[in-house]
Amino acid sequence: MDEFSEMEPAETEPVDPNEPSFAELLQKDERDIGKTLQVGDRLTCRIIAVGRDTVFVDTHTKTDGMVEKAGLLDESGNLPYSVGDTLDLYVVSVKDDGVYLSRALSGVAGQEMLRDAYENRIPVTGKVESLCKGGFNVQILKQRAFCPVSQMDTRSIPNMEDYIGQSGEFLIIQYTENGKNVVVSRKALILEEQAKHRKEFLKTLNQDAVYDGTVVRIMPYGAFIELIPGVEGMVHVSEITWSSLTRPEDVLSVGQKVQVMVSDIQQTDKPDQPRLSLSMKQIGENPWKTLDQTVHEGDRVSGRVTRLAPFGAFVEIASGIEGLIHISEMSHTRRVAKPEDIVQPGETVHVMVKEIDLARQRISLSLKDAEGDPWAGAETRYAVGSVVDGILEKKDRAGYVFTLEPGISGFMPGSVATGSDQASVLENLKPGKVISLGIVEIMPDKRRLIVCPADDQANSGWRNHLSEKPSSSLGSLGEKLMSAMSSSGTPRPKLNRKHARKHQNTSCYRPKA
Repeated sequence: MDEFSEMEPAETEPVDPNEPSFAELLQKDERDIGKTLQVGDRLTCRIIAVGRDTVFVDTHTKTDGMVEKAGLLDESGNLPYSVGDTLDLYVVSVKDDGVYLSRALSGVAGQEMLRDAYENRIPVTGKVESLCKGGFNVQILKQRAFCPVSQMDTRSIPNMEDYIGQSGEFLIIQYTENGKNVVVSRKALILEEQAKHRKEFLKTLNQDAVYDGTVVRIMPYGAFIELIPGVEGMVHVSEITWSSLTRPEDVLSVGQKVQVMVSDIQQTDKPDQPRLSLSMKQIGENPWKTLDQTVHEGDRVSGRVTRLAPFGAFVEIASGIEGLIHISEMSHTRRVAKPEDIVQPGETVHVMVKEIDLARQRISLSLKDAEGDPWAGAETRYAVGSVVDGILEKKDRAGYVFTLEPGISGFMPGSVATGSDQASVLENLKPGKVISLGIVEIMPDKRRLIVCPADDQANSGWRNHLSEKPSSSLGSLGEKLMSAMSSSGTPRPKLNRKHARKHQNTSCYRPKA
């Protein structure tokens, strides 16, 4: 007995009597080749080889598929695909020698091929030849077909002539009279393609994610953005920019490319069509978070008036940062009844930042403080005893109001005017005329200034004190002046509450805002 005969037999697994034999499996495979696919089936196939005239693809069956290379070339005549790329193809023929696929039927075909394309929903390549009543004449497989205008695109068509001469893929939706009446649709294929991509896109759609999109419609309340064909969302007007905006069309236009963030996803009764809320401004950082690094209280800044309200004007002092100029902060020199009397939307103004409330995202601005308070340093410019020119602003029974400079008015009591030897001159003085005035009293803290005629001979005693040290109140010089006026027989001006009430609208009696 040799050494091989002494070896123990190898252990073998028990054979399942119900398992088909190798011969049966091979026979089954041969029967299944080309039998699991039907004409019209749509497949996603991976390119496994590229020949001179044919592209070979994996059909996920025992038989590889073949695609004519000419049907895959781009407009430049080049093949834009390589091994490993995937294609969406239709089964156009199943023969003993293999499975033939195509992106669409093209070329010359008989009625049998047209009928197969119609029954199996196989796209066909067509070219728009001309316009006709209600649609387009389209040549498919060297035969005439009709495409209604409603079936040419998923959107409204502003100019039908733009489609003449264009080629594309169509689906035969009606085939009657043995091919004499053929109706095709381009829209049906677009919707099918959109549905496929929409399903894939929605699987990856995430809230707070940023996507590229295209503006497709603009409404008064916002803009609709297309993320991919068939998937749209809306950006509300308040979410377009951090700056104040009332008209979306001021910053957006149809066809414009934008970036948006998905701020909310709401499911509807159609699972593949959720309602998307989008935001453009949330992509950028909220400018209020860094405002304290660039703007401080007391700063003088420039800004653009964005809108007016009965109580003031809103001014954008930085991108997305608006402040309010209250109507009381608009002018030192005039009483403001309406903001539009001072500023207009779109106007650039210089303002002072009075207060910043980051928590409430509010800024108080002042137009008059930026221009400067005319009463600042007034006691130096209008010292008691000095002579200045004044323009008559108005006169009444209580007295005369003169403008010394914008924002500074002087008041001459009626008792001083009537007791002056310039009484006739004052009586005939018209508003807008200039006259020399003497400063009798100045109280900057109360924004009040009293004057008398500078050329008053009857009250000339006050001029003897021009060389005296100026004072911001009556003091010794004021007392001497009043004494001189009394000794000359001129009644002493009475600055009582009655006068103040009558002239509370004048700058010299108006309290500081």
